[in-house]
Amino acid sequence: MSGKLSFKIKTQREELTRVYDVVQSFGEEQEWSPELIFCANLVLEELGINVINHGYDEGNHEFEIIVLSNPESITIEIIDDGKPFDPLQDAPDPVLNAEIEDRPIGGLGVYLVHTMMDELHYRRENGKNHFTATKRRAG
Repeated sequence: MSGKLSFKIKTQREELTRVYDVVQSFGEEQEWSPELIFCANLVLEELGINVINHGYDEGNHEFEIIVLSNPESITIEIIDDGKPFDPLQDAPDPVLNAEIEDRPIGGLGVYLVHTMMDELHYRRENGKNHFTATKRRAG
């Protein structure tokens, strides 16, 4: 099955709940496994929180989420007009070998997305960040 889901959300944490519900329904329609639905929602949560917490200095903004599904893979794209930020180059390396109380707060979200997805791409185009993550579907 192939399909496309596209919607905008406000830069407010409460909006992420709506994302989970929409992606859950879309994933079920597209016959995704429960693991793939979980993965998509976790990636969207991590990327969405980054945009909400770090993309803008103040005010209410919106960003776009696009999810493409086909029999071979799913692709998630986040598009925002916030500060330029390439998580593939600019995100700090996570501290994985220290005790939990000695680790700095943050930095694990992008690492988690790296480990869960098969391909990651970033580009800045027309004043917008475009971050794309692709996951191959199990055959």
